[in-house]
Amino acid sequence: MKKKIFLFVFILAFAALMMPSTVHADVAPPEMPPGSNLVPGAEQTQVRMVAETVTLDVSVDPANKQNAIARTDASFTMRNLGSAEETMQARFPLTFFNGSSDGFGRFPEIAQITVKVNGKVVSTRREMQPFLASAASFNEMEQIPWAVFDVTFPPGQDVSIDVSYTVQAFGYYPFLVFKYILETGAGWNGTIGSADVVARFPYEVSEKNVLLQGGENAGYGAPTAGGVGSGNEVRWRFEDLEPTYENNIMVTFVAPSLWNSILNETANVRKNPNDGESWGRLGKAYKEAVRFPKGYLRDDPAALEMIALSRDAYEKCLALLPNDSLWHYGYADLLWSHYYFDLYWMSKPDTEGLLPTALSHLQTALKIDPNNQQARDLLAEISYSIPEAVKVDGDNIDYLGLTATPLPPTPWPTSTSLASPALTETSMPTLSPSIAATPTEMVLVPTAEAPTTPNPLCGSSALILSIVAGGVWAARRQKS
Repeated sequence: MKKKIFLFVFILAFAALMMPSTVHADVAPPEMPPGSNLVPGAEQTQVRMVAETVTLDVSVDPANKQNAIARTDASFTMRNLGSAEETMQARFPLTFFNGSSDGFGRFPEIAQITVKVNGKVVSTRREMQPFLASAASFNEMEQIPWAVFDVTFPPGQDVSIDVSYTVQAFGYYPFLVFKYILETGAGWNGTIGSADVVARFPYEVSEKNVLLQGGENAGYGAPTAGGVGSGNEVRWRFEDLEPTYENNIMVTFVAPSLWNSILNETANVRKNPNDGESWGRLGKAYKEAVRFPKGYLRDDPAALEMIALSRDAYEKCLALLPNDSLWHYGYADLLWSHYYFDLYWMSKPDTEGLLPTALSHLQTALKIDPNNQQARDLLAEISYSIPEAVKVDGDNIDYLGLTATPLPPTPWPTSTSLASPALTETSMPTLSPSIAATPTEMVLVPTAEAPTTPNPLCGSSALILSIVAGGVWAARRQKS
């Protein structure tokens, strides 16, 4: 993992020198304003947040199917521990509570918010007030917009406050992120008695569609540890919490539209195992679900399983559609990503013959359709990165990797056979969105990284590919 982070940082640093304006937009996808705990008025208060439950109901963004939205419902039980009644203006931040922007100097706002006190809707008003300081603050705005509402807390009584709104996810497709800020709840008296934060998805969650390890490569750090996945939910539970920025929730997940494609194509191939197009679409969907926009692949155990599932689906597709040029390209595209980032850059041997197999499928793709531009572009990338593997001179292509033994650091065998685990009932995703009677729990834990040494650069031609890789891979959204 550290070598992949090194590669990513190197690409960004080098490309930033060459194309600063373009890379800036690529490095930091705009962040949406996260949900947040209520904030009391500026005065000291005897009101304690006894309990809270926050639910993010995740669905496909109707305005952009590659994104997601979350209907957020936050319920708070508040109790005045003092002997006198308190009336105050409670607040909810409509943008980034700490004065930071979305990374581009903009301050998007939550458009609509509904607040109920003891079950009754109360009016809110938008006010510009100072931001809240945080250990993670990088204030770019002295005042931020707040939704302010009046609330009275009688002594010794519970008051319920419900806040509802909808937020957009952010991140690099196909990996999206939601945040919920707990640290703003520190302004109330004492600790938060209990806090439950739930991310609810329209299908069963697993380590395949919610990134439990390696989520930092989606662009915004590692997911919050301590979450437990069960059924279609991931849940975080805190008790007697004095919240800090370390308790803020971040969940990273595969775009729901993409995971729905995997579920749909899985159903299709089960219903008709001879549908080559469905097998191809399934292979492509799994490929998208494991590949970061820069081109390299997730390396967590669930991702390795999905890589194998993608390969198996492509092979079944090509067994049924051997004369489809685009599916040959699509399979080669997967094998190249797997080889280049997981083996070549990691200085590992190509024991499975990924590179010659990729070259063989590209050669076949162009024999079937000499005008397959995607195949030609991929061969050009390979030639930039590993000139000893393929030479492209206009329409003349010399597949050196199919006939000669390349030089170190990464030898590849001449055999083009690949063994891929077959799709089985246990390995394929669950089609029903219902929660199992006895669901299996998955726990979000911090990523464990073994100490490694930095990877040396693999030649000047690799630098060229590194600079253009992000844009090239991001453009591959067609059939294959």
